[in-house]
Amino acid sequence: MIDLRSDTLTLPTEEMREAMATAALGDDSRDGDPTVRRLEEAAAAITGKQAALFVASGTMSNLVALLAHTGRGGEVLLDSESHIMRSEMGGIASLAGLFYRTIPSVRGAPDLAEMRELLNAHLMANRLATALVCVETTHNSAGGAILPLDYLGRLRTLTAEKGIPLHIDGARIFNAAVALGVPVARIAGLCDSTGFCVSKGLSAPFGSVLCGSSAFIERARAYRRMVGGAMRQAGIMAAAGIIAIERMVDRLAEDHRRAKRIAEGLHAIDPRLTDPRLVETNIVMLEIGHTGADAKTWIAMLETHGVRAGAWSRKSLRLVTHRHIDDAAVGRAVAIVRTVLSAIVQPVASRA
Repeated sequence: MIDLRSDTLTLPTEEMREAMATAALGDDSRDGDPTVRRLEEAAAAITGKQAALFVASGTMSNLVALLAHTGRGGEVLLDSESHIMRSEMGGIASLAGLFYRTIPSVRGAPDLAEMRELLNAHLMANRLATALVCVETTHNSAGGAILPLDYLGRLRTLTAEKGIPLHIDGARIFNAAVALGVPVARIAGLCDSTGFCVSKGLSAPFGSVLCGSSAFIERARAYRRMVGGAMRQAGIMAAAGIIAIERMVDRLAEDHRRAKRIAEGLHAIDPRLTDPRLVETNIVMLEIGHTGADAKTWIAMLETHGVRAGAWSRKSLRLVTHRHIDDAAVGRAVAIVRTVLSAIVQPVASRA
């Protein structure tokens, strides 16, 4: 079975398993876990931030960042298709107590002119203060799109002028850095805080790391406890995270190359299925609205032939490459999509 549902499906490497088995341990929420501290120090160093905090997930990373930046209350500006809005169960409002305002965006990049109009540094009689601006790179809903460095630079200048913090949801920020050919610190230097997953393409089994200033991480540590994220002998998991950022970053380029090959193969079958020019990292959006079958039908037929895909909407699927998808799997996946498309389109044409 070729499983393209997500890069969260990656399994730890043998080196990770060995490191997990031999990790030095302590109580992370009391005296501290030495392996967790090593991961946090490594994460801070690689992102160019003063400090870092190991948390359970990307969703927890974003929630804790929202709380640590705002202390509850105020308005957050972000993209309506961001992970915070689409996939985090409304935690921004129900748990962080924040009002959100979405901004029209192109491939995950909120319009800067609109942003300038909405940024408000101070509470007014008829207007909330802007507590935080959030963006995402790579952008999941935009098919792994990367926010360009010049765009982030202009956004950073804009928020800094108003004294408003900027948080980057960087769950796949290493994918962005590899695709841009820059150190991850180059991206992280354009925000006040960022969080990244050591799972997904980096292949660790668990966790994310939130990075920022020492004062921000001190507040974040308190909010992590508030939301139930204090951990005990977490070094078992942190050990795999250390291997992830030390050994697994450069190989992400292979995932990007294979995603592009899938997109090119699909485009050759039918240009309406996908546009290879939009595939910048390891995510391919497969558009099926013109085929006469919905996502549920496509998923069932693909799995029958040996490919697992995820529904993104009724008319689109998401295909994600990762460490367990090799070149042979890419070729087979494209051939299977061709087979399924033929099986779907021919009955539709005969009924017409």
